[in-house]
Amino acid sequence: MTSQPTLTKAGDGPGKPGEPGSGLQAGLKNRHLSMIAIGGVIGAGLFVGSSSGIATAGPGILLSYALVGTLVVLVMRMLGEMSAANPTSGSFSAHADRALGPWAGFSIGWLYWFFWVVVLAVEATAGAKILEGWIPAVPQWGWALIVMVVLTATNLASVGSYGEFEFWFAGIKVVAIAAFIVVGGLAVFGLLPGVDSEQAGLANLTEHGGFLPNGAGAILTGVLLVVFSFMGSEIPTLAAGESEDPQRAVTKATNSIIWRIAVFYLGSIFVVVALLPWDAQSIVDQGSYVAALDSLGIANAGQIMNFIVLTSVLSCLNSGLYTASRMAFSLGERGDAPKAFARTTSRGVPRTAILVSVVFGFVAVFFNYEFPDSVFLFLVNSSGAVALFVWLVICFSQLRMRRIIQAEAPERLVVRMWLFPYLTWAAAAVIVFVLGYMLTDTEYNGRTTVLLSLLVAALVLVVAVVKQRVAARKALAGTD
Repeated sequence: MTSQPTLTKAGDGPGKPGEPGSGLQAGLKNRHLSMIAIGGVIGAGLFVGSSSGIATAGPGILLSYALVGTLVVLVMRMLGEMSAANPTSGSFSAHADRALGPWAGFSIGWLYWFFWVVVLAVEATAGAKILEGWIPAVPQWGWALIVMVVLTATNLASVGSYGEFEFWFAGIKVVAIAAFIVVGGLAVFGLLPGVDSEQAGLANLTEHGGFLPNGAGAILTGVLLVVFSFMGSEIPTLAAGESEDPQRAVTKATNSIIWRIAVFYLGSIFVVVALLPWDAQSIVDQGSYVAALDSLGIANAGQIMNFIVLTSVLSCLNSGLYTASRMAFSLGERGDAPKAFARTTSRGVPRTAILVSVVFGFVAVFFNYEFPDSVFLFLVNSSGAVALFVWLVICFSQLRMRRIIQAEAPERLVVRMWLFPYLTWAAAAVIVFVLGYMLTDTEYNGRTTVLLSLLVAALVLVVAVVKQRVAARKALAGTD
């Protein structure tokens, strides 16, 4: 273990724009950060993956989303407390480095980077399938290459370019899902002309086997199916380091997480299960949101949803590349990655970190096409539980960082975790429980995901410990 970490003062933390030794610049505007915060919680998984959750838990999937949403709110509150006190491009990895030791920052930082470069491949392939359906003359691998190249160029241009693209991508997602909730809500309450009142209505929540048609245990299974669609909520705390007012940006994003999850997740899923019976075959065949739009008699519902999903995919790709590169940049600054990762261009862009991240993304795309059921499946499963690992590390980091902040700079506690430390420990216990429950799940590959993720985490941890011991021996030898 390292000695008691100290809290860096304002203007001394790594990754803050304009500081000596850091080339990142404050290129993100307040409107960029606001939309990144709002859109970051709406992933493509919400549109694509919700149908399996509904089929598993019925209307009770609302409780699954509510449970995971509550956990995310608590974790984001902890992260917001640490990031508002010390905004940095490394976010939770940098906080873990200070609170728990270099081994923790190294391990969770590289695992998070690994997660996002795999996501790049998943999202590029998903987007390519949609684009190939519209323009089949270009092969699917060609579309994957095109979207990756375009968004790489965007990220290489400047952080402002990333922010502008994400502003519009997220804006389309937000407007689309808000319109869906309003129109669907009117239909549920019989205020939209032309909708079959016998099919749409609150009765769908209790009929067709009841609110929990498959039993209370299905709620936990639903948790396993929806938990990973929330990954991305933490992105605003990484992006805040390149904003004009990092502390304000983090505080705003943290305080708004409750209504964002309530409206976009619970609100839209409520509309879906109220518009259609949960066991409607169309939900399985078409997907939950397409089936819901079809039930309203909206023409070309499938193509409309394909456009929205494509926007979400491009948004996730854009943010994934940004997030992976900034984590690599932070690791480079702390000596946990090659120093070249921490070098930036005159525009404040960590070019090497971006290029290395996208190269691994391209390699993963290649594996997806050539070895989808072996190598790529291993990559997906071995990164699947990283979200839960990140949340768990945030909990333990906050437990210690609170004491450090109170001792050294209490005035910077502008965001406080509720009922500290009880809710922090409760959130950590829930995360451990979910990981344990996943080990019992064989139907949805939960056990495989956890075991492979633990294997990769153990390998990274071994590297971290060896690196720390080598550094300690060198330091000791230097004092002799």
